Amino acid sequence: MDKKSIWKSYRFPIILVIGIVVGALLGVTLGEKATVLKPLGDIFLNLMFTIVVPMVFVSITTAVGNMVNMKRLGKILGNLVLTFIVTGLFAAALVLTVVNIWPPAANTSIQFANAEMAEAASVGDMIVNSLTVNDFSGLMSRSNMLPIIVFAIISGICVSACGGEESPVGKLLNNLNDIIFKIVGLIMKLAPIGLGAYFANLVGEFGPELIGDYGRSMLVYYPMCLVYVAVAFPAYAYFAGGTEGVKRMLKNIFSPAITAFATQSSVATIPVNMEACKKMGVPEDISNIVLPMGATMHMDGSVLSSIVKIAFLFGVFGQPFTGVGTYAMAIVVAILSAFVLSGAPGGGLVGEMLIVSLFGFPAEAFPLIATLGFLFDPAATCLNASGDAIASMMIARMVEGKEWLAKRIASGEVEA
Repeated sequence: MDKKSIWKSYRFPIILVIGIVVGALLGVTLGEKATVLKPLGDIFLNLMFTIVVPMVFVSITTAVGNMVNMKRLGKILGNLVLTFIVTGLFAAALVLTVVNIWPPAANTSIQFANAEMAEAASVGDMIVNSLTVNDFSGLMSRSNMLPIIVFAIISGICVSACGGEESPVGKLLNNLNDIIFKIVGLIMKLAPIGLGAYFANLVGEFGPELIGDYGRSMLVYYPMCLVYVAVAFPAYAYFAGGTEGVKRMLKNIFSPAITAFATQSSVATIPVNMEACKKMGVPEDISNIVLPMGATMHMDGSVLSSIVKIAFLFGVFGQPFTGVGTYAMAIVVAILSAFVLSGAPGGGLVGEMLIVSLFGFPAEAFPLIATLGFLFDPAATCLNASGDAIASMMIARMVEGKEWLAKRIASGEVEA
């Protein structure tokens, strides 16, 4: 590749990195005064969050509505669930191994060994409320992403049954989908400034908190994330598309990873992920379904962070983090807490409240892991969102067949 083609391929992520680095330096230099830049970041995030609900609803409804063969939809959704569960279990296996070798709360000065742990709570109501809302107006909020996705799938099935993309509503949805992505393209031109300002504020506000008793947990978590990225991501991409799949993943994963790290939001990363998936060769009907669902359901980074938080609390409250039952409960709670993050910055607080309530930890536990959540969230969201794009590749392979990528390149549907 010559310099021009390299610049063309990596221009946007390079500019994003420059914006974030400048923002981080401003955060370190200005400290808490960096909050003066926060409005610039908030404007960008507000624009992204404003477009994300109609984008998710329209893209999923359009993708499902355009499907004449409902068997393909069933195949996509079946493989989606399988992929999310399997990658989540791999992440859980890694973190359980790590926290048993290097306990995150070892020698901590924070101790509540005498505090009483309450009985674990039922999660039935939480599951129902995560999948549905009790009023149509609830579908207008990004805080209810899973209900939006469920309603979009139902709507798409009905559109397909009433004529699909050739029906008046089908044509309207396809045109509206194109318009929404034009809007996304315009918003993304503000990303380097918006993300730089947002990151400056984060560094200025939370930088001093990166020391003390939480240092060991960070030393456990961040290297573990790097190991997962270095080992699991190439392995998943190789499964999806062989050597070419790995190359395309490495070439296009940086934009969603950087956006997710800076915004700490899987939902805000959906537009960038969709562009990355196009360049990776993923069929649009697959990425349009997988990415919005992955933003709230596929959270390997959150599984890693949740189990570290749980192990940390067990150590702080003088409880042994051992046994098959404890590990199984930790995996279930980690996955459930990941499901209710809603993709929003700071949304991990909901998951942390879930951890505290389901394990019966006392109230003192919440601020402890809330602080860990702020420290872990950038890396967790980075793994979550970039993992969605790779999951899309894996699902494309399972739906389209082993040679899916080579066939799309040969047909000209994807640039060589």
